[in-house]
Amino acid sequence: MFASQVQAQSTLPPSSEPTTFTMSSGTERTAEQLAMVFEKADLSLKLDPQTRSVSGVAVLNFTATAELKSLVLELDKNLPIESVAINGKALANDAISNPEGRLYLSLSQALKSGERAEVTIRYQGVPRIAKRAPWDGGFVWSKTLAGAPWIASAVQGEGCDLFWPCIDHPMGKPKLMSLHISVPAPLVVAGNGVAQGMEERDGWRTYHWQIKHPSTYGIAMNVGPYEVLEDSYASRFGNHIPLRMWHLPGNQAKAKDLMSEFAPMLDFFESKFGPYPFGDEKMGVVETQHLGMEHQTINAYGNDYKKSPHGYDWLLHHEFAHEWFGNQMTNQNWDDFWLHEGFASYMQPLYLQYLRGERDYQVGMHEQRIRIVNKFPMVTGHSMSEHDVSNGPGNDVYFKGSHILHTLRGQIGDDAFFKAVRLLIYGRLDPKPGNFQPRYSTSKEFIQIVNQLTKKDWNWFFKGYLMHATLPELIAVKDGNILRLQWKLTDASAFPLPVEVRVNNKVVKLAMDQGRGQINLPPNATYTVDPGSKVLKHEPQIDVWNVDVQQRARNFKAVK
Repeated sequence: MFASQVQAQSTLPPSSEPTTFTMSSGTERTAEQLAMVFEKADLSLKLDPQTRSVSGVAVLNFTATAELKSLVLELDKNLPIESVAINGKALANDAISNPEGRLYLSLSQALKSGERAEVTIRYQGVPRIAKRAPWDGGFVWSKTLAGAPWIASAVQGEGCDLFWPCIDHPMGKPKLMSLHISVPAPLVVAGNGVAQGMEERDGWRTYHWQIKHPSTYGIAMNVGPYEVLEDSYASRFGNHIPLRMWHLPGNQAKAKDLMSEFAPMLDFFESKFGPYPFGDEKMGVVETQHLGMEHQTINAYGNDYKKSPHGYDWLLHHEFAHEWFGNQMTNQNWDDFWLHEGFASYMQPLYLQYLRGERDYQVGMHEQRIRIVNKFPMVTGHSMSEHDVSNGPGNDVYFKGSHILHTLRGQIGDDAFFKAVRLLIYGRLDPKPGNFQPRYSTSKEFIQIVNQLTKKDWNWFFKGYLMHATLPELIAVKDGNILRLQWKLTDASAFPLPVEVRVNNKVVKLAMDQGRGQINLPPNATYTVDPGSKVLKHEPQIDVWNVDVQQRARNFKAVK
């Protein structure tokens, strides 16, 4: 939180904790959910900062792809349902069941394949309060120092069902969503997608927004005494992208400075990969009291406008990267979360290389390298919830994922690497505004893309990095004038990753067939293994440093 802008929150209103089910986003979808297409959602929400409550009306439209005797959604059971109607007909109370947050609606007459259902749900209650947003998700009810309400939501880990009835799964996106958010005047709502106007009546304002293919956790509430900066970006693809920055009063100069970074970031992504996926909506950023979150077209920004020696705002860039890696291309399952965070994290050093050159790129990579933990495999090969991933590989999906991409790029070259990422994002090599749709992907698909482009089998590479908790160990043994190198994995599988060695002033590349290689050294030669830091590997000096840092932290805490 910003000391200059926010007061401490007052005593929270009483509310019970959501269920374990509700707090775990991405639980496997039911047969009923798999048998319906989510056509559109129309959500009306009234946010009352006095009672910290919400009252909502959600109108959801589905098309059945098989016979359905019930409809299944998710909604926190602590938001009591007042009524449900299907195609305008009220549903009896005994046809509504929501014991753990998975909402079952029994139909009096089954839907046949191809038939549509319009579900209207009225509900109200006190949504879960985020204790430490965005890592501990929910609603944030706060105030600026001037006393104005400041409200936000951040629900990536827990899911959309904390405040609206949805399909809480990465593949649960509606094709279209309209938002009608009512707040006390003169508050402002910075919303997803395209603004559709505002109405004011009886001391309340209702803001209307519309967004296409929103990510399930990407729908966000952002309310405050906001002022907005507006601009437009002329894309290299011929379209003009609206730019919007919502900031608190008094922060206009800082916000303008931050907004000056929008265009260079857009040009970086569009030159490296392809069109900004939501150019017909906007690139939007809103100042928040929590650090950040990649809410589609309205990224939360809470980095306090801090300056960096690299000359860019890392948080702004990271959250913006998710418009490509998370919102345009979405993982089919949280088990492939590294497709969001590993790619988005690699974009920061890659951007530094684009802006500043090799020194800043290597510094950025090293800053990430020392944060890799290596306690759990990054990918398990089976369905995972977001909670499972956070409590498992955790930050490794960010930083280990980034280094896997760094290593891959060094092996297959820039041409193949950027083509592979472009195919992952857009599903085609020639993306242009209007010729692609948001898509879902998996680690398996990305591996197939790399194999096809390079005409080589890289399954061993991804298995060695993604499916093992620990990093491959590169053992170097000097025997007389012979330097022998060997890759070692915990399961003893082959890992034939080529390695460079600098001998005196000459760099030699070893093919490492079957994971082994050797080189004859001249008398009294000096040598450095992997002098360009091109491969991700176990580095014992980093382990020693981490142990020292942790021990010093414990000692400091004990002294205090």
